[in-house]
Amino acid sequence: MDEKFNRRFLSFCNSLDALSEARQRDLSDSFVLSGTSAKFSITFDLAWKVMKDILVQYYAITGFVTGSPREVLREAYKANLISDDDWMEMLKVRNELAHDYDCEIVKTHCDKIVKTYIDLFYDFENVVKQLIG
Repeated sequence: MDEKFNRRFLSFCNSLDALSEARQRDLSDSFVLSGTSAKFSITFDLAWKVMKDILVQYYAITGFVTGSPREVLREAYKANLISDDDWMEMLKVRNELAHDYDCEIVKTHCDKIVKTYIDLFYDFENVVKQLIG
């Protein structure tokens, strides 16, 4: 893997660690909700871009039509980088959060972000670490 991949993967790991701090915070606080929403979106975006890097550089898969997150997630699933259909749901949540101006949308998703999605990010992190040695 190249230096760009290494920087992106490190950014993903750091963002994930920051997001996981939400597990120790008061999720009824609007500032915490806003931060959790932002960190989730950033972590998700870094994750799918890391997936794309791996698919292109490691598996030599370059047949993406647009290279959209949805396409990358499908190919990552086929390559066993991710193992759960929750990733498509995560994409939907990330897209909804882009239009959450008063923390109402994140309130409906915060519990799942903290209890499920963070673990899926860590699962992906572990797969990548095993892959790159």
